[in-house]
Amino acid sequence: MPSSVVAHIDYDPKSLILRITYTSGQVYDYLHVPASIYEAMKKSGSKGIYLNKFIKGHYPFKKLT
Repeated sequence: MPSSVVAHIDYDPKSLILRITYTSGQVYDYLHVPASIYEAMKKSGSKGIYLNKFIKGHYPFKKLT
């Protein structure tokens, strides 16, 4: 998954949490994310563009320490 912004993505279908690990090392959980959004992000050619267009600002989040 080469990306200049996103280092890793994880998804928990039971809790609907999408965990994004950024290349900076910061980790965020995006809440109430449907599985279809996660699947589309996995298939996206640019994870950063997809993240900015379809996830940020659309789902609540919490920054993990």
